[in-house]
Amino acid sequence: MTESNSRYNIVYASDNGFAEVMGVSILSLFENNQKAEDIRITILDSGISDINKQKVEEVCQRYHRPLPRWIKATDIEEHLEMSVKTDRGSIAQYARIFLTDIFDESVKRVLYLDCDTLIVDSVYELWNIDLKGNTIAALKDAFSKYYRKNVDLESNDIMFNSGVMLINLDKWRNDRVEDKLASFIKKKNGKVQQGDQGALNAVLSKNTQVLETKFNMVSIFYDLAYKDILLYRKPVDFYTIEEINSGKKNPVIVHYTSSFYNRRPWIKESNHLMANNWLAYKLDSPWKSTDLRFDNRKGIKIMMFTLYHKLPNSVSLRIAGFFQSYVRPLKTYIMER
Repeated sequence: MTESNSRYNIVYASDNGFAEVMGVSILSLFENNQKAEDIRITILDSGISDINKQKVEEVCQRYHRPLPRWIKATDIEEHLEMSVKTDRGSIAQYARIFLTDIFDESVKRVLYLDCDTLIVDSVYELWNIDLKGNTIAALKDAFSKYYRKNVDLESNDIMFNSGVMLINLDKWRNDRVEDKLASFIKKKNGKVQQGDQGALNAVLSKNTQVLETKFNMVSIFYDLAYKDILLYRKPVDFYTIEEINSGKKNPVIVHYTSSFYNRRPWIKESNHLMANNWLAYKLDSPWKSTDLRFDNRKGIKIMMFTLYHKLPNSVSLRIAGFFQSYVRPLKTYIMER
């Protein structure tokens, strides 16, 4: 029996380095949404190899779903004719801000998913959320007020995690969101805090419907106690402990965000509390025989990881919190000048 109003348009963006991780996410999406009427996947391709494309299509065929649309990703630097700093992750992530021209006007909403998500339950409820006139729905992220200042927001404005976004495409088009994003990136001379996510926050903060935590269970929810999240991140207007615990009990999407305190599941010796969940889907995927990766973090990132696991918890979190909440946004502020 299918679920009514369950024709999903899902968007991913990836380069070849994250194609395997994306493929595992797609497999989990199909596995846990078998009642869906239709699932159409669009992949913004920043150089995915033919062999990885074949494996993704093998997953689609196994679940009797249409093959994905492979769309060559827009190169942000070519589009803006300027150098753009990534700040985090791959520059391929900027591709997700260009949606207008890849969907016709019959498509009213899309669900964007980061490659490092695992879909562990039906997305039916998420897809059918009332956006209440907003452009997107997204999870509130745990950032201090200083991050807001760097992307021209007020100290109590919403900052969201862009790894799971339900997008009202009509409003996105009508409000010319892509033009506003381009203007903001140019204004910052291509040096935007948190890269594409920072630009999205700058433009869409006041047009964001807040998601329940279960729809984007980021790593920090699993790795740190609630009081430690507040100590480390010093977030503004954040979720309550009850809201986070509710998400842990009934997650829909687990988001393996990077951090100094864990290794993600595709890294050797992962210590993420949900690592085995991801590995189980990998072992059921066309990438089951590929080796796990080495932790290639360097500099301050590996130093913080080491300190966190050697020093008393309260000490390491205070040190990390100082860098996270004050030093990092100050560094971005200085770079912009």
